Amino acid sequence: MGKRICLLGCVFLLLSGCGREQELENPAFLDTTEESENLIVVGLAQVGSESDWRLANTQSYKETFTEENGYYLLFEDGQQKQENQVKAVRNFILQEVDYIVLDPIVETGWDAVLKEAKDAGIPVILSDRSVQVEDSELYTCWVGSDFKAEGEKAGMWLLDYLKEKDRLEEEIQIVTLQGTLGSTAQIGRTEGFNRVLGDQENWVMLEQQSGEFTQAKAKEVMEYFLRTYPDIDVVVCENDNMAFGAMDAMREAGKSFGKKGDIIVIAFDATEAALEAVERGEIHVDFECNPLLGPVVDKTIKKLELGQKVDKIQYVEETYFD
Repeated sequence: MGKRICLLGCVFLLLSGCGREQELENPAFLDTTEESENLIVVGLAQVGSESDWRLANTQSYKETFTEENGYYLLFEDGQQKQENQVKAVRNFILQEVDYIVLDPIVETGWDAVLKEAKDAGIPVILSDRSVQVEDSELYTCWVGSDFKAEGEKAGMWLLDYLKEKDRLEEEIQIVTLQGTLGSTAQIGRTEGFNRVLGDQENWVMLEQQSGEFTQAKAKEVMEYFLRTYPDIDVVVCENDNMAFGAMDAMREAGKSFGKKGDIIVIAFDATEAALEAVERGEIHVDFECNPLLGPVVDKTIKKLELGQKVDKIQYVEETYFD
């Protein structure tokens, strides 16, 4: 891991005019002192800023990978496009960073660029979302949530809730606002919830559509659901922003929801604003997805710096709120 801050100055002028979004606030960027050379250079290829969860996740990394903590951070916002993330990883390789942290927007299409990183001797740590590649040695490890378990827990919570309300024998009509199709969170949460649903003869999944993890798109899809299906009992929202979009649509349609309403709202992420909605009784339950992955990746990098082995899969601890 000998490639430090001094190696970045020679390529900055070549790259600064290419529309890249970087964290260049640190004045030590061109510093070639011995102290600066000891900083660990991390390139973070983030998905985007599509949700409150994502903003908190990015902030966690920015607060962790500081000069005071021994790091220099290069940040790239992929703006919800895989091609932007691929370009970001290639730029990091060109700059000879010490580590690449990648939060892939979807799971497929990463073999080529990850092989380039491996050939360059740069460890890649996957964050939040995972990848499907032919060779798992193309990345060092993955850090994040057990999304399938989250989905299963949501299904089991609904089963317990219906039992508590003496509704186990009723037909329960469900719609799902899925996240970005092909993303790890979407795949896991959908599969997990549907596994529980498949064991319930009287649960009917009316339709599942992507709300793209955004409030605006979720509102649009929920409006369609409400027009198409007049008797929805449950809306499963695969993140908090989509829950807010769904609630916007239900309010405008005059539909009651929440703990004192007709439609059960299930959400994921447990952001601050959503937990306030849980307290108000608007969201029935919210399953935590911990965005504070910066310290976990920091600990992983420090182990690698010492030549220690790290677990290939590292789940973070989470709970739920109802």
